[in-house]
Amino acid sequence: MHEAKTQLSKLVKQAQSGEEVILTSGQKRTPVARIVAFDPDARLGEISEFEVQGKGKRPLGLYKGMFDIGPEFFDPLPEEELALWESSPSDEALFGPSAR
Repeated sequence: MHEAKTQLSKLVKQAQSGEEVILTSGQKRTPVARIVAFDPDARLGEISEFEVQGKGKRPLGLYKGMFDIGPEFFDPLPEEELALWESSPSDEALFGPSAR
């Protein structure tokens, strides 16, 4: 693995030229990863189906219908969980006196 770290650029160029590069680990040289050329036409999942709107912008409704948020999401948090979100005396020990 150390060799792969030091020669990553070379290994990527090999993959770009069509070679399949196998990374191994340990004394037994167990295969753990593979470097191959990226196919820009390959489907990468649902998000790749959306047109890029510009740097940092996402289309509205990108995940619409992909998951549901039940009404319990808007219920108040239990006191013990709410306390975890609020500051406590131990915050000063971790972050200094300006933490409050």
